[in-house]
Amino acid sequence: MELLTSNSSKTWKLAKRYNDNYRMNMGDCFLSYRVTYNSNGMTTDNNSKNRDCGESMEANWSFYTNDKGAYIKWKGEKVKTLLNQENDYKFFKIKALSDTLLIISFKHKQFGNTERTILDHLVPEHIEVKDRNYHN
Repeated sequence: MELLTSNSSKTWKLAKRYNDNYRMNMGDCFLSYRVTYNSNGMTTDNNSKNRDCGESMEANWSFYTNDKGAYIKWKGEKVKTLLNQENDYKFFKIKALSDTLLIISFKHKQFGNTERTILDHLVPEHIEVKDRNYHN
């Protein structure tokens, strides 16, 4: 928990995102996105503080493990509405977690209800990331 929350509260920013193994060009909302994990089990993001980026997420978070790996689980009514899904919970598979890097993957339905695998690389908000707005 200390790696994720820094014993109290830790804010992460999106360093890069992959959509089915293709690196995404991150627009303003992705570049300004911050998610904060608190040691009290709450998580929030800053979407509503940024122009045209939508409503902010507020959810409970917890760690979850099974035979397929370790996950961060978000639970709350906003998970259901903001992620446009039937369940009020979402699992994010932890690919890496250190003091300076969080890599998570998750399934997300996009245009035409096609399910894609998203791979997010997040870093603490104070870390400078070269070529964040890069598209290959």
